[in-house]
Amino acid sequence: MVDKEVIVIGAGLAGSEAAWQIANSGIAVKLVEMRPLSSTPAHHTSEFGELVCSNSFGALSKDRAAGLLQEELRRFNSLIIQTADKFSVPAGGALAVDRSKFSKCLTEVLKKHPLVEIKRAEQLIIPPSDTITIIATGPLTSEALANKIRNFTGIDSCHFFDAASPIIYGDTIDHKLVFKASRYDKGDPAYLNCPMNEDEYINFRKELIRAQQVSLKDFEKESANFFEACLPIEEIARRGLETMRYGPLKSIGLWNPEWGDLFDRENRLNKRPHAIVQLRKEDLEGKLLNMVGFQTNLKWSEQKRVFRMIPGLEKAEFVRFGVMHRNTFLESPKLLSPTLQFLKRDSLFAAGQITGTEGYAAAAAGGLLAGINASLLAMNKVPVTFPEETMIGSLMKFISNKNVIMSNQKRNKFQPMPPTFGLMPELRNKIKDKKMRYKAYQERSIEALQGFKKMLGSCFKKDQFIVHIN
Repeated sequence: MVDKEVIVIGAGLAGSEAAWQIANSGIAVKLVEMRPLSSTPAHHTSEFGELVCSNSFGALSKDRAAGLLQEELRRFNSLIIQTADKFSVPAGGALAVDRSKFSKCLTEVLKKHPLVEIKRAEQLIIPPSDTITIIATGPLTSEALANKIRNFTGIDSCHFFDAASPIIYGDTIDHKLVFKASRYDKGDPAYLNCPMNEDEYINFRKELIRAQQVSLKDFEKESANFFEACLPIEEIARRGLETMRYGPLKSIGLWNPEWGDLFDRENRLNKRPHAIVQLRKEDLEGKLLNMVGFQTNLKWSEQKRVFRMIPGLEKAEFVRFGVMHRNTFLESPKLLSPTLQFLKRDSLFAAGQITGTEGYAAAAAGGLLAGINASLLAMNKVPVTFPEETMIGSLMKFISNKNVIMSNQKRNKFQPMPPTFGLMPELRNKIKDKKMRYKAYQERSIEALQGFKKMLGSCFKKDQFIVHIN
């Protein structure tokens, strides 16, 4: 065991992953979490790794960007992905989890680890430079610590407004109208679908736009800067009559077997429902259902009124209404190296969504890299970067000072980025077919990881990447 302690601030996905990696390296770690003593507008529990927006980690297939990132994390003993796999629920081609069991398991695993000390307190300062520290406080960093970070960096934090979808009780929907199906009959029918005809859709959109919203409190005078990948449903509706039908309410590829001869399966594109609202299981039994793509900032009374206009949800009871909150992130390309160390202080790391990566698996990836590098630094070894041919490496390159060409460069505005093949280096031989190209990216990534993992394993006395949770 190394006679040093690392501090991890924040027990979200990134912080939990970082603490796990550090402790498995034989290094003591203090994990500081402010909840339940101090909470946020979006959190509802004091458990670690609480998923506040949706319960989905994205596509599961390795030839999709999110799926490849998940696979890379599995190969490095990611606590987050192991736990997600353990508590997965049917979600078609996505990795979705029972969020309650997921976060409770994370909390228990870390509490039981002999090298993890849990401290329930709000971190008000950045620890001194002689203490190896990881800031993993996420997009809902407390204002006190956010001010300290601003003072340290000399750069105002960036922000955008994010929102969460409502959750309803599964036994309160009308199963005579709502049907199970997967898009294009692929995989198990993991989603419940509420079909709308044209009149129902038009009336729903009209009321959605007219409904009263919650004011943005201290930020209502600012122009609303929404993250495009997580727009409130009412904002999507305002962008045009058909916008929702080409987004979360698209009905393409869905078929209800009970329709029988009323519809021609071979000609379903012409005779499908005008729009579909999808519900996804929050738990394995389907007692709780998430309204897919229905992030919202409507007042709670308006959510109940308007969302009950959806066929099959007329008597829906809500477990949790949708909420909006302000997300803070760093202008990372000016502040971080690809190792996730601050350029101004190599003993200070940042990880997770506060760095400008988007998505649960991306947050875990940042925690994994920061945890590995904090461990190496504690052992007086040189921190590492993942190969840029991997999804982890390409994401870290994007958010770091190696990101020479930033998105929105003309406006000099750094924006959060989810995992995407567009960040990865071009293939040596160009492949026109998209599926084959993505498969080639995946194969190249796994090959690059094999050599990297072997090199990294030699840095530790034991192979920490084969430890598994119970």
